[in-house]
Amino acid sequence: YMNVTAATIEEMYERAEFAKQLGTIIIMIDLVIGYTAIQTMGIWARKNDMILHLHRAGNSTYSRQKSHGMNFRVICKWMRMAGVDHIHAGTVVGKLEGDPLMIRGFYNTLLFTHLDVNLPQGIFFEQDWASLRKVTPVASGGIHCGQMHQLLDYLGEDVVLQFGGGTIGHPDGIQAGATANRVALEAMVIARNEGRDYVAEGPQILQVAAKTCGPLQT
Repeated sequence: YMNVTAATIEEMYERAEFAKQLGTIIIMIDLVIGYTAIQTMGIWARKNDMILHLHRAGNSTYSRQKSHGMNFRVICKWMRMAGVDHIHAGTVVGKLEGDPLMIRGFYNTLLFTHLDVNLPQGIFFEQDWASLRKVTPVASGGIHCGQMHQLLDYLGEDVVLQFGGGTIGHPDGIQAGATANRVALEAMVIARNEGRDYVAEGPQILQVAAKTCGPLQT
């Protein structure tokens, strides 16, 4: 995604317009730029039929500070109200690892129209989001095709799986990396739909799929 984050809102508008001229449909903004700027670019994205991706750069300065910080779930709520379309919401596995139940709480906060109390997920009170738009959670950071059974189990289907290094880092190149990820995902979804225990059988399912997919073998 083209990052439009800049020192002034005028520069952000210029970058966003440039991205639009290039034909991209998604622009990115960093959380660290501040809530007013994020809302402003959210309005611009709506008017220009663009998707606004929110990178959570800077969140750990307070979401990991237990003595005077805040939980990332609060940021999820704020960003939903601010009007972003995507947000990095954790992976459970990979670089942005975390407690599975806590991460599920983040995802549900972004996706559900109505939230019920769920203490294990950190949802402490009921909340009705009415007609406020949902936000698509993004899993990104150190994930790869070998974790596909875990990703599907922990994160479900309403998620954007971003395999950056997990695609580019394939020894046979980017196209092979993309193929391996796609085949792994489809193999796991098929196994799940067939009623198999795809979590326990995950490695075996990938091994079988690799027999007819060269890129998945490496």
